[in-house]
Amino acid sequence: MNKKVVAVRVLRVLLVLLALAFCAYSVASQWDATVRAMRDMSWLALAGSLAAGVAGLFVWMLGWRTLLGGLGSPLPVGAAFRISGISQLGKYVPGKVWALVTQIEMTREHKVPAERSFGSTLLAVATSTACGLAVAAVTLPLTSAEARERFWWLFLLAPVLLAALHPKIVTWALGVMLKLLRRPPLERPVSLAVTLRAIGWTVLGWVLFGVHLWLLCAGVDGEGTRLPFLATGAYALAFVVGFLVFIAPGGIGAREAALTVVLSPALPGGAAVVVAIASRVLLTAADLLIAGAAFALTKPPKGAVVDDGGNDRPRAGLVNGTHPTKEAP
Repeated sequence: MNKKVVAVRVLRVLLVLLALAFCAYSVASQWDATVRAMRDMSWLALAGSLAAGVAGLFVWMLGWRTLLGGLGSPLPVGAAFRISGISQLGKYVPGKVWALVTQIEMTREHKVPAERSFGSTLLAVATSTACGLAVAAVTLPLTSAEARERFWWLFLLAPVLLAALHPKIVTWALGVMLKLLRRPPLERPVSLAVTLRAIGWTVLGWVLFGVHLWLLCAGVDGEGTRLPFLATGAYALAFVVGFLVFIAPGGIGAREAALTVVLSPALPGGAAVVVAIASRVLLTAADLLIAGAAFALTKPPKGAVVDDGGNDRPRAGLVNGTHPTKEAP
């Protein structure tokens, strides 16, 4: 095993440990509020909300896997689960880039060129952001006056970002980025069919996250036929707001503030804060559960190698040691 492989694996372990430390700090820093939030809800609501959160994260992983396959590097579900589950802990480290860095390094073990991993991850982020704004724009204007007044300008971005997911625009943008990074261009663009499948997985993920938040709202006596739609739109909007706050790891603080603003008029006094805190804690637990399962249930490929800048790049559009290029199912 060469020194570079050892160094990469050591750095990955250190990054995971750092991410776990930030997770622990985010919970410990608001421990009293967390205990009160959990005490005010039934265990059934909390368990259902956690399950919906885990399902949402898994579905989003399938969306990323679809995009990676569409760029020419299909991965088995188990391998994609391991890579996504572990690398996503990097989002808890300030800076927003650590999840991307870890994901690129882990896909290299499967002989995926860095430019494909980079492109698929950026596409997954763009897809989740665009679809999140679209979900919020469809659900919130009719269910939340606060959202209409404070975040109307974000809703206007939704059709623009959705249009920007067109393969021609995406191919051009990724080509420019890779050129700036002095990386080889992509051998093939992602197709419209792959893009639509990834959007489908992403929207399903937003629905599951909406169920996650709706169960918490119902757990604090939130009522009304509009509540499921309000919860889905509120979480989608809060996630995008948290993502835009670059320095906040995992959108901590910004996401809770947006949830509180949107949910307060529809919930009993003070309940919106309880729901926001409970949501943060449960989704952190969901990330940790998925990462733990990724560590426990899967193993890295034997004879893993590290792409040292393109020496293992494929000839005739193939990645050495993988199946022929095809779109992910």
